[in-house]
Amino acid sequence: MWAQQLTGPSMFQPVEVPAPAAGDLRPGEVLVALEHGGICGSDLPYFRAGGRPVVERGRPAGAPPGFPLHEIVGRVHASRDSAVAVGERVVGWASAADALAELVVTAGSGLHPVDGDGHRAQAIVAQPLACVLYAVDQLGDLRGKRAAVLGLGSIGMLFAWALRQRGAATVVGVDPVDRTAHAAAFGLDEVLVTDSLRWSESLGGTDRPDVVVEAVGHQTATVTHAVRGVADHGTVYCFGIPVRDAYPIDVYDVVRRNLRVIGGLTHDRRAVLGRALAHLHEFPQVAEELVTDVRPATDAAAAYTAACTPTAGRLKTVLAL
Repeated sequence: MWAQQLTGPSMFQPVEVPAPAAGDLRPGEVLVALEHGGICGSDLPYFRAGGRPVVERGRPAGAPPGFPLHEIVGRVHASRDSAVAVGERVVGWASAADALAELVVTAGSGLHPVDGDGHRAQAIVAQPLACVLYAVDQLGDLRGKRAAVLGLGSIGMLFAWALRQRGAATVVGVDPVDRTAHAAAFGLDEVLVTDSLRWSESLGGTDRPDVVVEAVGHQTATVTHAVRGVADHGTVYCFGIPVRDAYPIDVYDVVRRNLRVIGGLTHDRRAVLGRALAHLHEFPQVAEELVTDVRPATDAAAAYTAACTPTAGRLKTVLAL
């Protein structure tokens, strides 16, 4: 089967590799023929580095074929998960992030059936939205709260929309790239075209939001800025996969101001994917607005490079596999 493999920093090479066999599936695993894959911000450090730069807690260094891509839509070719039927279209996670390929083996618990054949590229939005919905669940009652989102890429925009859906009184977005054109579609009251440091330094005592979502990712400073900017007794949510073992946080500030700093991975994936799909069925404009760039898998290097380069008008980049 075909696959793309990282052969160096920001470099993909097409390769032919043995196709996984249906008979080799373990209990709970599913074999999926890929149709679309969404490029996630958590993929980009590996693309820039040419693979996993260090051994990550049980994961090998380097870049196996198909890595890094984990947001998938595809058709089930074989299944050892009783809840996932052969022939179904599914959306969800490639559990080993090796989905830049013709076929992928993944955990069935991270997949959910998708109805119909239309808007395949937009169906991919259910996966990042599921992550966002699960994260917002951890924030508790948001009714009447003031919220800020640092980083208005595709994940930041989904956070803004979800915070508004949960009853946040105001949602402000902060990004050096001007995302004003997307503000209304995702429920943003205001877009501040600045970086997180200047934003945190500009706030007075009454201007601080009750909730700050750090959706920039892969930087240590932005978490510090979120802690600095949130209101006393407020909550900071750190979204995404850390790229370092330790991040500097002012614990004195956290303690003295009674702050809550939280994060987490998405659990109950099939259930939360179902919730995300229900939202997208009711509000299809969310996916329509979010997916701004669809490219063929043969153009993977250019697609990832574009995703690494935030630009006004570009949000979610999707690969047609």
